[in-house]
Amino acid sequence: MSEQMSAKEFIARRIALELNDGDVVNLGIGLPTLVANFLPPGVTLMLQSENGFLGIGPVPDEITPIGQPRVVNAGGAPCSIIPGGSTFDTSISFALMRGGHLDACVLGGLQVDENADLANWMVPGKNVPGMGGAMDLAVGARKVIVAMEHTAKGEKKILKKCNLPLTAKGRVSTIVTELALFRFHDGKLVLEEHAPGVTVDQIREATEAAFTVSPNLKEMVISQVGL
Repeated sequence: MSEQMSAKEFIARRIALELNDGDVVNLGIGLPTLVANFLPPGVTLMLQSENGFLGIGPVPDEITPIGQPRVVNAGGAPCSIIPGGSTFDTSISFALMRGGHLDACVLGGLQVDENADLANWMVPGKNVPGMGGAMDLAVGARKVIVAMEHTAKGEKKILKKCNLPLTAKGRVSTIVTELALFRFHDGKLVLEEHAPGVTVDQIREATEAAFTVSPNLKEMVISQVGL
């Protein structure tokens, strides 16, 4: 990772290479939304938003175009709808999420453990707006990619066992941080990629969870869009 690039951008650029042309994907609030900025040429996604959109597009030039109502995504940010996109009520939106119709979702994470459990919706004692659709996405999507920085204020986030309230048990497919990419294979956490200049020992030092190292371990490659 270059000194000029933030950890969040590096993570988003790597995740952009995980998604395939034509996938139906939900990008969670925060870091995951950056992924759409770095999709390589030839990859077009159908983005779903839990507040009732399929076919979310870029932020419009005008937040409130004349004669059109304000359109916002699940995070309350202005958005647009691509040609062929659609809107519907929340019940249909959550049926899409729960029914296995999403190829992937990208969620932020507070903690992930070696059992593929995810905690990402609250910290006890702090005010939160609610869990949103995180639980539904984590259970319903075919692939659950967690985008998060490897540690927070010196605290490890990839743990032997999550100690925050869980979002879902055993559902994480892939973890991408600024240090590494892990995948779960047959319930086991496997280190498959390391960031440039980062050693396995450094990753072990920053990770509480037990993991194995893939025999095909390689350096992380990121999307070059805009570089």
